Amino acid sequence: MDMISECLTLVSYSFIRVCADNQYIIRECARKNKNRERGILMAFDYEYFKKEVFALTKIDLNAYKEKQMKRRIDTLIAKHKVTGYDKFVAKLRDDKVVFDDFVNYLTINVSEFYRNPEQWRLMDKEIIPELIGRFGKNLKIWSAACSTGDEPYSLVMAFSKHLPLNQINIIATDIDKQVIEKAKTGLYNEKSIASVPDEFKKKYFTKVGPSYQISNDIKSRVQFKQHNLLKDPYPDRCDLIVCRNVLIYFTEEAKDEVFRKFNTALKPEGILFIGSTEQIMNYKEINYERKNSFFYIKNK
Repeated sequence: MDMISECLTLVSYSFIRVCADNQYIIRECARKNKNRERGILMAFDYEYFKKEVFALTKIDLNAYKEKQMKRRIDTLIAKHKVTGYDKFVAKLRDDKVVFDDFVNYLTINVSEFYRNPEQWRLMDKEIIPELIGRFGKNLKIWSAACSTGDEPYSLVMAFSKHLPLNQINIIATDIDKQVIEKAKTGLYNEKSIASVPDEFKKKYFTKVGPSYQISNDIKSRVQFKQHNLLKDPYPDRCDLIVCRNVLIYFTEEAKDEVFRKFNTALKPEGILFIGSTEQIMNYKEINYERKNSFFYIKNK
C-alpha cells in the first residue's frame, strides 16, 4: 500500500505540474496574442492617424522615417495627456493651440545663422563669384524649408559682399506658417546668431533686451511663402537652391523625389547647396555633378 500511495502521489504531483505548465503556456500564449493584437491595432491606428493628418495639414507622414517620426508624435501625444491616436486627431480638430503646436513640432524647425561656417566661407570665396560670373547679377535664389529665416537672411548677408543689397532677392519657403511669421519678425537669440561674422552682427543686428533684431535692410530682400516640398509646384529656372539639414528626416524615396525636383527647378549649371548631414548618393543618375560634399551642379 505504501508503494501504491507513493506512486499515486507522484502521479498526482506530475499531473498538477503538467496542468500548471499548461496554464503557464496558455497564459503566455494569451499574453503574446494580446500584445500582437495591440501591435496590430496600434499599427492600424497609426495608419488612420497618417491619413487624418494629411487631410488636416497636407503633410504626408509616409514621406518621413516612420520610427523617428512616430517617436516624436508619441512624445507630443503624451505631453497633451491624450490616450490614442484617434483621440489626438479629435483634439487637433477642436483645439487650434494644440494644432499649431503639433504642426510646429512635426516640421522639426532647427536652424541658425551661418550653420557650418566653413561651408559659408566656401560659398563666399567660390560659389557666389561663380554664380555671378555664369548668370550675371540678377540671380534667382530659393531657400527651401527655410524654417525661422536664419538661412535666407544669411544668404542676403553673404551675397551683400558681392552685390548691392537692392540687387539681392531671395525666395524663402517653409511648410509651417508659424515659423514663417517668426521669420518675418526677425527676432533671434544670441545662440542663433553666434556664427554670424562680426562685421554683419554690428551692421545688421540691434540688441532688443536679451534678443537681437535683424535690420529691415536685410528683411526686405527676402520674400517668404508657404510651400510643401512633397506636394506643391517648385519655382523654376533657379540659379541657386539652398535646402540644408531637412531631408535627413525623409524616407529614401521621398529624398530622391525632392532631389530630382530640385534638379528640374535649376537652370543648367545652377547649384544646389545641401546640409552637412546629407548626401546625394546617386547624383550622376539624377543629372548632377558634385562640386564637393555639399554643393552640386546641374549638368548642362
